[in-house]
Amino acid sequence: MVAVLVEDVSRAFGDVLAVNRISLKVERGEFVTLLGPSGCGKTTTLRMVAGLEQNTGGRISIGERVVSDPAAGIFVPPDHRQLGMVFQSYAIWPHMTVFDNVAYPLRIRRRPKAEIRERVMAALRLVEMEKFAERPAPALSGGQQQRVAIARALVFEPQVLLLDEPLSNLDARLRTQMGDEFRALQKRLGITSLYVTHDQEEAMALSDRVVVMQGGRILQIGAPEEIYQRPASRAVAAFFGSPNLLDARVTGCESEADGRFHLTVEGKGWQGHARAGERFEVGAPVLVLVRPENIQIGTQAAINGAQMAWSGRIATAIFRGPRTSVAIDTGGPRLNVEAPALLNARVGDEVRVAVPPGGAWAIRPEAGN
Repeated sequence: MVAVLVEDVSRAFGDVLAVNRISLKVERGEFVTLLGPSGCGKTTTLRMVAGLEQNTGGRISIGERVVSDPAAGIFVPPDHRQLGMVFQSYAIWPHMTVFDNVAYPLRIRRRPKAEIRERVMAALRLVEMEKFAERPAPALSGGQQQRVAIARALVFEPQVLLLDEPLSNLDARLRTQMGDEFRALQKRLGITSLYVTHDQEEAMALSDRVVVMQGGRILQIGAPEEIYQRPASRAVAAFFGSPNLLDARVTGCESEADGRFHLTVEGKGWQGHARAGERFEVGAPVLVLVRPENIQIGTQAAINGAQMAWSGRIATAIFRGPRTSVAIDTGGPRLNVEAPALLNARVGDEVRVAVPPGGAWAIRPEAGN
């Protein structure tokens, strides 16, 4: 069942079109993330769903109820949309205790005192903050404030939870921990969540589906692995990390049982195989995506099972703790490789690199440009 339906929605600020005719369905119990760089329209989209911004075109529905349709003169205010929202700043009131912060949405709805206490304590137990109920809000850590903000958003049992970069103010370790905890909570409660972030790893780890946005438009919607390993365009591919995008031509194309296609391709000084989501004619130009972590590196003459391989020299090597980022000059393409941290190679060393079966994906060069 659809929990949030965005149909051909736009938002203009004067002559600037911040969101340009986007459409999206969020199923009940689903965790969907709007992902993109600053200014892509993701936060504006979230605020239109919340009712904090009014769309200038299209229609937004929560459940079976239309909440915004300018053409029909419909606009339901935020407090009547049965939505919970967690902001980037958490918006915790410093003059209140933890209990009073979480109780606020129920008090403004004039719920009985006994019900307020029961529901507030139940919400605090969900986020493991019940023992801090009487603590002043300023005495909490950043992670604890984030939990209080989530409890406050959940306390009145909203149909949909909206989250605008709620982890961005935390340090890297706590951000990962709180993200994992929130995802576990969301799964346990089955609450529909629409989440905004510019952090690719965060989107990959938390989401059932990811919506990649750029310039006010949706570029691609799909499961995290689909978006990352099988992007539909150069723009989506390039948004994640430092991918290798290799120019090539198709020398053969065969259909596969899963509806995808197996290509043989040839580039400048190399040849190999790639998978694709559409059929290509022989001779057609393609852009072959190879993720840096999908390249094997070694000093041996060949790597068993490889479908495309190069010899080259290590140009740079940067130690990053769990891995080493390596750039390799091959005489053709310069390859980015994410290698094991204990790589037994140094700048200037001659190495052999190869892409294992299934490690390359082909798209049209003009796709998404």
